[in-house]
Amino acid sequence: MLKLNQLKKQYGKNVALKNVSLNLVRGRCYGLVGPNGAGKTTLLKIIASIIQDYQGSIEFNNSIRTNPKELIGYIPQEICLEESVTGRDNLSFFGKIYGLKGQMLRRRIDGVLKKIGLTDKAKQKVTTYSGGMKRRLNIGCALLHQPELIIMDEPTVGIDPQSRRYIFNMIETLKENGCTIIYASHYMEEIEQICDEAIFIDKGAIAENDRVDVLLQKYAVPSIYLKGEHCLPEAKGDFTLSQQKEGHLLLTDNPLQVMERVITHCKEHAVQPEQLELSKARLEDVFFSLTGSQLRN
Repeated sequence: MLKLNQLKKQYGKNVALKNVSLNLVRGRCYGLVGPNGAGKTTLLKIIASIIQDYQGSIEFNNSIRTNPKELIGYIPQEICLEESVTGRDNLSFFGKIYGLKGQMLRRRIDGVLKKIGLTDKAKQKVTTYSGGMKRRLNIGCALLHQPELIIMDEPTVGIDPQSRRYIFNMIETLKENGCTIIYASHYMEEIEQICDEAIFIDKGAIAENDRVDVLLQKYAVPSIYLKGEHCLPEAKGDFTLSQQKEGHLLLTDNPLQVMERVITHCKEHAVQPEQLELSKARLEDVFFSLTGSQLRN
């Protein structure tokens, strides 16, 4: 559905993107993750046609288009609403920007209000909305023209759990209807939960791109979490130790063997572990292994 070919972008001597190539298929959600200054925002703005001065090419549905705005719904991190008017008025304004009018516009507004769960609040001024309601309306403004590609930049910042769940359910419905979604977020648990694939970008280049489950299997180190006094066996080269807040993480290529040794140690010393479990691989660990943990400015 979307193909990026060797995208490059510089701001003076600063290289923001270098040779970024990706293939995105229809009906999937792609999580875009990277440290500060990695090039995420530049990439999103190029795809959304906000930035048009770049090298390389973008193909939509196997054809190169220089300004395919009618295919894209862009949801920025900043809430772009006029709060002194109603939710319906905001949707009407954005709908007219997309060229909608008359009965078609009214039908689309009613449909979007239902999707974002704000039908009963449509005639209230946005200034009365909660943070979660504003986020949902912000998303709704980008759905009026029924785009094929939806770009979401940190859409769940500062919202309540109910609104977050509503947005996740909305994404699943959009995918079922054939929409492709690029979901930029710093919340790794969100990427794991709702995205089919993860795209890691660092220093303007793609560090890795694959299905979430494949990345977890490829990069995450098997480990055991152990909590309890005097429960830690002597290391014999079969695991490395990572001190946690309340226990220890034993990193190993043979988790079952090491767990058995922990159990044997506890039996021999008549101690009872408070917690002993195989630690689930996390996308956050993959992210740090690819980009490092150093703070970026």
